[in-house]
Amino acid sequence: MTDKYVITIDRLYGSGGRIMGRKLSEELGIPFYDEEILKMASEDSAVSESLFRLNDEKAGTNLFFRAVGGLHTSLEEPSVDDDVASPENLFRFQAKMIRKVAAEKPCIIMGRCADFVLGAVETENLIRLFVYADITTCIRRVMEVDGVDTKEALRRVNRISKQRRDYYKYYTGKDWEDMSNYDLPINTSTLELDPAVRLVKEYLRLRGIDA
Repeated sequence: MTDKYVITIDRLYGSGGRIMGRKLSEELGIPFYDEEILKMASEDSAVSESLFRLNDEKAGTNLFFRAVGGLHTSLEEPSVDDDVASPENLFRFQAKMIRKVAAEKPCIIMGRCADFVLGAVETENLIRLFVYADITTCIRRVMEVDGVDTKEALRRVNRISKQRRDYYKYYTGKDWEDMSNYDLPINTSTLELDPAVRLVKEYLRLRGIDA
């Protein structure tokens, strides 16, 4: 058994992936990183946090990246020159922070291509989750959490999921919803969030991880 591991979570909007991540963090007693990565990257780069938020989980406009995906150039060390605030360089600062927190101790990292960033450096015991649900479930959860009507919930699910899909493709060159990118896809249409958390904990045990 080992106690060294990192969990990354990609999720469809409305699937409950973020809530699952926080529940897992509490039950496992390990740090949870979501928007905290933006603050850390801002402090490391001396670039305004508002710029990181403006570009958060959004594809850039570089035509080369759009044509072939960022691939390895996404994982280079960030620049401190004139392009310091470009979307691609902001991503590199985030990737740097993701690698840093993953190297320190077990943790959970939400989105931001963390599965790709950490997979590229062969992180030990990397557990890559993808949380999804059918459109009806996603709409219901968004209505409950965001307090919006059906029409607005559907608009948010479609818009934000497309945004994440394009972002992942832009920086990794891979398809976000290709389940071969992940170790454990979880369908929360048929599994409520608490049982889903128990499923992840059992999966860790089966992987020989002392969590």
